[in-house]
Amino acid sequence: MAVMRRTLLPGEQVIVTTRPQPRKLAGAAVAFVLSPALAAYASAWIIRGGAARLAPALDRQWTPWLVTVCVVAAAAVWLGYCLPRLLRWHSTRYTLTSQRMMARYGLLNRRDQQVNLASVRNLMVHESLLQRLVRSGNISLETGYQGVVTFRDVPEVARFRDFILDAIGELPEDSPDFSEPQPGGATYYPAGDFPEDMREGGRDDR
Repeated sequence: MAVMRRTLLPGEQVIVTTRPQPRKLAGAAVAFVLSPALAAYASAWIIRGGAARLAPALDRQWTPWLVTVCVVAAAAVWLGYCLPRLLRWHSTRYTLTSQRMMARYGLLNRRDQQVNLASVRNLMVHESLLQRLVRSGNISLETGYQGVVTFRDVPEVARFRDFILDAIGELPEDSPDFSEPQPGGATYYPAGDFPEDMREGGRDDR
């Protein structure tokens, strides 16, 4: 949060900071639990002579090696599957301020994305069936010059949408005027002229 505050513009305030909804960690969580359990079961089966009965060439001298293979396989699932997904989720952060919507991705190769709220002319919420069950969704902000910027798996998406619309509605009247027609027919709305139906609820494509 201290790093984020150093990047704020004069007069800008942080409204909310969050990470994506952790539903995508479900597979990693299952693998984290099952891989050592399966490795322990396989190791016990090997020690009891199951491998030797199945393949007589695998006598007792192979037991330590086969058990080691089971342990290494479980560690590979942890390090190669579970850990990268946890780090990817942990290093993704969404921040809404009084002037911008920002996203930060990556731990080593960091990528930042931001949208100036004064340039937003349309807000859309997309929710899959699974996302509805966990009250998350994808928020898309249409600006014209950036096209459509999508923030995926935002938790408590309805409340977050309201935060964005409230921030847009509270922008000062002297915000830069983006209402001039743009290439491609895009039309921008300054804070005071943002459409009333958008300020109340936004467009919700559910």
